[in-house]
Amino acid sequence: MPDQHLSPAVKTSLLRGWLERFLAPGSLARKLMGRLFPPISILVVLDLSVTWILTRRMSLEDWLLRDIFWTMALSQVLLVSLIAWVLLSGIRSQLASIDDLSQQIRNRSDDDFERLDASALPAEVVPLVEHFNELLERQRDTLQAQKRFIGHAAHQLRTPLTGLQLESELMLARPLPEDIRQRAERIKSVSDRMIRLGQQLLVLARTDADSNIKDSFVRLDLCEWVREEGGDWFLQARQHGVEIHLLAPEKPVWIDAAPILLRELLSNLMDNALRYGLGTDRIVLRVASNPPSLSVEDHGPGIEASEQQRVFEAFYRSPGTQAGGSGLGLAIVQEIARAHGAWWSLMSRPDFPGTRITIVFPGPRIGARLTRHDTLIGN
Repeated sequence: MPDQHLSPAVKTSLLRGWLERFLAPGSLARKLMGRLFPPISILVVLDLSVTWILTRRMSLEDWLLRDIFWTMALSQVLLVSLIAWVLLSGIRSQLASIDDLSQQIRNRSDDDFERLDASALPAEVVPLVEHFNELLERQRDTLQAQKRFIGHAAHQLRTPLTGLQLESELMLARPLPEDIRQRAERIKSVSDRMIRLGQQLLVLARTDADSNIKDSFVRLDLCEWVREEGGDWFLQARQHGVEIHLLAPEKPVWIDAAPILLRELLSNLMDNALRYGLGTDRIVLRVASNPPSLSVEDHGPGIEASEQQRVFEAFYRSPGTQAGGSGLGLAIVQEIARAHGAWWSLMSRPDFPGTRITIVFPGPRIGARLTRHDTLIGN
């Protein structure tokens, strides 16, 4: 229908609809209009006032045309400069919320899938943020499904493997020909390793970031806890020809932790030191109070600088290592540290004569939502 055949009411309705789309509530255009319209209006009024004074109140006999030209030119330059400054400041202030959103995304950890807050953003950006939130939710659901599958698979494998381990132990308890004994020992060794792998996979599934791990936290003295748990490793360390030394302050060092997960963390650190710290004659368990931290040190061959980042990846094993293992030990240490709101560091040669892995706890803050998961290498 041609515009000239539209009724005034229809034209008004169309104009109102266009304005509502252009200046929708919460939109960037509407916010800029609301911020910039008053100062620009004042500047236009000032410009018109100056022009009116020059043309109506000033006598041409007192002014040369050149003076009038330069006065008008300077006033226009000043007006344009002021308008540009108002525009830039207004746009910058309105885009500050987008800058804040960008900073929030940049500072997020890898396992933080919380929804982004779009309440303070312009309406034009809200659909983008909502789609991004949906992507985060799908990614979180995918990771949860993977961890549930790993947990279920590990649980289902544990029963037959335990039976196989028991059968091999019963065989080894009897007199056997040497070749059969060697085969039974290999079966037992493989079943032990598979059971250990299943336990590690269950721990990985249990340390899901969205599970209520903090509900099982208790306040404990890290010094006393390490004395008790470290003592369980004396016999195994002695079998490897290694001594265990404990260095801890006399006063208690309090932290909030889940004892079961903390025991698994220490177990993986000790197993890692005994398995890969070849040639070391001692393992040092070091507890510090400020900040609360636990370090496990060995004086073995250390870890190459190019691999110090990768050793925390699940199933990664150094190509040059001869020791057996699943490659899950340090990955589990990392996940348990994250679940406790702690951060971890690794120091090795040439900065340290061996390998030192340190877990720094946030201290006794039950219920705190701590999200610092930085990995510090070589500090």
